[in-house]
Amino acid sequence: MGLMDYTAVELGKKIKAGEVSVLEAANAAMDAIDALEDKFNCYVTVQERAAVQAKAEELQKKIDDGTLTGPLAGVPVAVKDNMCTKGTRTTCSSKILENFEPAYTAEAVLNLEKAGALIIGKTNMDEFAMGSTTETSHYGVTKNPWNAEHVPGGSSGGSAAAVAAGECSYALGSDTGGSIRQPASYCGIVGMKPTYGTVSRYGLIAYGSSLDQIGPMAKDVTDCATILETIASHDPKDSTSVKREDYDFTSALTDDVKGMRIGIPRDYMGEGLDEEVKAAVLDAAKKLEEKGAIVEEFDLSLVQYAIPAYYVIASAEASSNLARFDGVKYGYRTESYEGLHNMYKKTRSEGFGPEVKRRIMLGSFVLSSGYYDAYYGKAMALRQKISAEYAAIFEKCDVMLTPTTPTVAYHIHENISDPVKMYQADICTVTANIAALPSLSTPCGYDEAGMPIGMSLTGRQFDEATILQVADAFSQQFTLRTPSLSL
Repeated sequence: MGLMDYTAVELGKKIKAGEVSVLEAANAAMDAIDALEDKFNCYVTVQERAAVQAKAEELQKKIDDGTLTGPLAGVPVAVKDNMCTKGTRTTCSSKILENFEPAYTAEAVLNLEKAGALIIGKTNMDEFAMGSTTETSHYGVTKNPWNAEHVPGGSSGGSAAAVAAGECSYALGSDTGGSIRQPASYCGIVGMKPTYGTVSRYGLIAYGSSLDQIGPMAKDVTDCATILETIASHDPKDSTSVKREDYDFTSALTDDVKGMRIGIPRDYMGEGLDEEVKAAVLDAAKKLEEKGAIVEEFDLSLVQYAIPAYYVIASAEASSNLARFDGVKYGYRTESYEGLHNMYKKTRSEGFGPEVKRRIMLGSFVLSSGYYDAYYGKAMALRQKISAEYAAIFEKCDVMLTPTTPTVAYHIHENISDPVKMYQADICTVTANIAALPSLSTPCGYDEAGMPIGMSLTGRQFDEATILQVADAFSQQFTLRTPSLSL
């Protein structure tokens, strides 16, 4: 068993006990990257080995003298490339930011650094987090470690694949409509989107500001809870940050679901759902029932409107957020142009990829005069109705259980030419973002070909503890597999 086979918490314990040095952990991660990166393309930027080793030695001293005592001290981590990192380029996997070096570091990443995390690189993603497969990246397609002919999911596909392949111990992702949970499902790891406002968005390059949330991607539920405790904080620099009374998530891992009410919406279990995925999710429900949970089915009437509402709202916010990338202040600028207007036009045409352009145009359209009320206004009204429907559901149950995705990971290039088909793949995840709910994906099975299947657990606002509790209880009954890799 290599060092990168351990969970982040397990490796942290070994480092703290002196059984493993931070340098050894760092070298193990860098060796895995050297061996596998050409095959999977998980990273946009990997730190120089010498710089990582120097940082490892620095962290080791702080662990030895008792300055760093946290569970993640010295453990190698990767960060999605839409989070600002001072001194390290942050590209959002786009040509338009190919040489951008931020002057500051995102608050969530700073929280990791304060805890002694060893950041080894920035992971690949769909350009500006717009995509479900990590195929829209300017820096090439990321491959799924379970089968390199399949997508890893997106937009946090690089983070998910890096964790699954052992090219880091854990990673940070961001989730606007499922971008943590869907790739976690495809890559057989645990990924969590916390309640909106739990983790600071300061330094996260925005896609949809009312939807985006940073979260952990890890090998198991314990890691997930531990990472969330580390990155969650109230941040005055983020106007949407919420000051919570409790940031304790690990104490919820009690392996106890007796009397807990778990609801399964029938709307997610019908047409379009792969039979193997359905069977795995229902089997998971049965296992939780055997442990004392009360499992009931219910109807979620507005789910059919979630996808159109989400893509109208997200695209509208994207068209506004991405207006800042104009070639004037920073980032890519076209080499030849005539006048300011032409420079804007050519820079943005050359700098943005097709999917980003599509969503900017869609967003600009729904916000335009004469269409605002017809599209954006209706989408926002639907958002309120969906939120109210969820509030009513959580009066009757504690956690909602669904598939994370309708299918397992599909072949690279299979759906990239059909945006609508790709958007429909988000059907199980977008409502949590629309209603600002916490949601987690954890492995619950494998199909005949051995590809991972994920189930989603969604809870009340600011009740991450309950979904972590359920996920932990299920994980005690489930044997996790890892992809077969040769280093």
